[in-house]
Amino acid sequence: MSNSQHKKYAYRVVWSPDYDCYVGLCAEIPRVSCMAETQSEALSGVIEMVRDTVDSMLHDGEIAPEPISLKEYTGDITIKTTPQVHRRLAIEAAERGISLNRLINDKIS
Repeated sequence: MSNSQHKKYAYRVVWSPDYDCYVGLCAEIPRVSCMAETQSEALSGVIEMVRDTVDSMLHDGEIAPEPISLKEYTGDITIKTTPQVHRRLAIEAAERGISLNRLINDKIS
Protein backbone atom coordinates (compact mmCIF):
# COMPACT_ATOMS: atom_id res chain seq x y z
CA MET A 1 0.00 0.00 0.00
CA SER A 2 1.43 3.37 -0.93
CA ASN A 3 1.98 6.12 1.60
CA SER A 4 -0.89 8.10 0.06
CA GLN A 5 -3.36 5.21 0.36
CA HIS A 6 -4.73 6.70 3.60
CA LYS A 7 -6.20 9.53 1.52
CA LYS A 8 -8.65 7.07 -0.05
CA TYR A 9 -10.25 5.96 3.21
CA ALA A 10 -13.78 6.95 4.21
CA TYR A 11 -13.66 9.76 6.75
CA ARG A 12 -16.40 11.63 8.56
CA VAL A 13 -16.67 14.22 11.27
CA VAL A 14 -19.44 14.18 13.88
CA TRP A 15 -20.32 16.42 16.78
CA SER A 16 -20.02 14.77 20.20
CA PRO A 17 -22.27 16.34 22.82
CA ASP A 18 -20.63 14.07 25.41
CA TYR A 19 -17.20 15.60 24.77
CA ASP A 20 -18.43 18.99 23.49
CA CYS A 21 -16.22 18.79 20.40
CA TYR A 22 -15.98 17.41 16.88
CA VAL A 23 -14.71 13.87 16.38
CA GLY A 24 -12.97 12.75 13.21
CA LEU A 25 -13.50 9.07 12.35
CA CYS A 26 -12.26 6.60 9.75
CA ALA A 27 -14.57 3.75 8.69
CA GLU A 28 -11.73 1.39 7.77
CA ILE A 29 -9.79 1.93 11.01
CA PRO A 30 -12.45 2.53 13.69
CA ARG A 31 -9.99 2.43 16.59
CA VAL A 32 -8.55 5.75 15.42
CA SER A 33 -10.36 9.01 16.15
CA CYS A 34 -9.45 12.65 16.69
CA MET A 35 -11.27 15.17 18.87
CA ALA A 36 -10.99 18.86 18.02
CA GLU A 37 -12.72 22.22 18.39
CA THR A 38 -13.47 22.56 14.67
CA GLN A 39 -14.60 20.19 11.94
CA SER A 40 -11.56 20.88 9.80
CA GLU A 41 -9.18 20.22 12.72
CA ALA A 42 -10.96 16.94 13.49
CA LEU A 43 -10.75 15.86 9.86
CA SER A 44 -7.12 16.80 9.33
CA GLY A 45 -6.24 15.25 12.70
CA VAL A 46 -7.85 11.90 11.99
CA ILE A 47 -6.30 11.77 8.50
CA GLU A 48 -2.87 12.35 10.03
CA MET A 49 -3.47 9.72 12.72
CA VAL A 50 -4.65 7.17 10.13
CA ARG A 51 -1.59 7.91 7.97
CA ASP A 52 0.65 7.25 10.98
CA THR A 53 -1.29 4.11 11.88
CA VAL A 54 -1.06 2.72 8.34
CA ASP A 55 2.66 3.54 8.16
CA SER A 56 3.18 1.74 11.47
CA MET A 57 1.16 -1.27 10.30
CA LEU A 58 3.17 -1.54 7.10
CA HIS A 59 6.44 -1.09 8.97
CA ASP A 60 5.44 -3.96 11.28
CA GLY A 61 4.56 -6.23 8.35
CA GLU A 62 0.81 -5.97 8.88
CA ILE A 63 -1.69 -5.54 6.08
CA ALA A 64 -3.52 -2.22 6.15
CA PRO A 65 -7.26 -2.30 5.48
CA GLU A 66 -8.36 -1.83 1.87
CA PRO A 67 -10.15 1.48 1.37
CA ILE A 68 -13.90 1.05 0.96
CA SER A 69 -13.69 3.40 -2.02
CA LEU A 70 -11.54 0.89 -3.91
CA LYS A 71 -13.67 -2.19 -3.23
CA GLU A 72 -16.06 -3.47 -5.85
CA TYR A 73 -19.57 -4.34 -4.78
CA THR A 74 -22.05 -6.60 -6.54
CA GLY A 75 -25.18 -5.00 -5.11
CA ASP A 76 -26.24 -8.34 -3.62
CA ILE A 77 -27.08 -8.26 0.08
CA THR A 78 -28.32 -11.37 1.83
CA ILE A 79 -30.19 -10.95 5.10
CA LYS A 80 -32.00 -13.26 7.47
CA THR A 81 -35.20 -12.22 9.16
CA THR A 82 -38.17 -13.85 10.83
CA PRO A 83 -40.99 -15.37 8.79
CA GLN A 84 -43.32 -12.76 10.30
CA VAL A 85 -41.22 -9.83 9.08
CA HIS A 86 -40.83 -11.47 5.66
CA ARG A 87 -44.61 -11.88 5.41
CA ARG A 88 -45.28 -8.29 6.55
CA LEU A 89 -42.84 -6.93 3.96
CA ALA A 90 -44.30 -9.11 1.22
CA ILE A 91 -47.78 -7.82 2.03
CA GLU A 92 -46.59 -4.22 2.03
CA ALA A 93 -44.84 -4.73 -1.34
CA ALA A 94 -47.99 -6.29 -2.83
CA GLU A 95 -50.13 -3.44 -1.51
CA ARG A 96 -47.77 -0.91 -3.09
CA GLY A 97 -47.63 -2.88 -6.35
CA ILE A 98 -43.84 -3.26 -6.27
CA SER A 99 -41.45 -6.15 -5.82
CA LEU A 100 -40.23 -7.17 -2.39
CA ASN A 101 -36.69 -6.34 -3.53
CA ARG A 102 -37.76 -2.81 -4.54
CA LEU A 103 -39.55 -2.28 -1.22
CA ILE A 104 -36.51 -3.32 0.81
CA ASN A 105 -34.18 -1.25 -1.39
CA ASP A 106 -36.43 1.79 -0.89
CA LYS A 107 -36.37 1.26 2.88
CA ILE A 108 -32.59 1.01 3.17
CA SER A 109 -31.64 3.75 0.74
